[in-house]
Amino acid sequence: MIIKDITNYLEELAPLNYAEDFDNVGLLVGNYSTSVSGVLVTLDTLEETVDEAIAKKCNLIISFHPIIFGGLKKLNGNSYVERVVLKAIKNDIAIYATHTALDNSKNGVSAKMCAILGLENTKILIPKKGIIKKLTTYVPTNNTKALRTSL
Repeated sequence: MIIKDITNYLEELAPLNYAEDFDNVGLLVGNYSTSVSGVLVTLDTLEETVDEAIAKKCNLIISFHPIIFGGLKKLNGNSYVERVVLKAIKNDIAIYATHTALDNSKNGVSAKMCAILGLENTKILIPKKGIIKKLTTYVPTNNTKALRTSL
């Protein structure tokens, strides 16, 4: 199995176009064609996270929050973000982030919390524009027929 196989599955659950414009999701470090030896799932990718991936022989980290959020101008190890990215690269560890793509998914983090809390009639509060693929509306008329419109 290669990284692309795993990212394809993740992107079925949380398509990258669901992410907010400000976000940085997808494969942040690494190569899609790399064979996967193990996967470590985390909320945040810290130096300790990369150390754990090394110890457990995982070469793919799937992180909720992106380690690279804004643009990196240097990779000299002066910030924790630079150190994490450098350590991942030196150890052939890929990093993939889901963040708001998963937030905006109907089966994402918030949906799972709603299910655990037993909430009903839930919906995405601020749905991302352009992700509805088809909307069908039925409007009753005076007689027994219904008017059907599709977008």
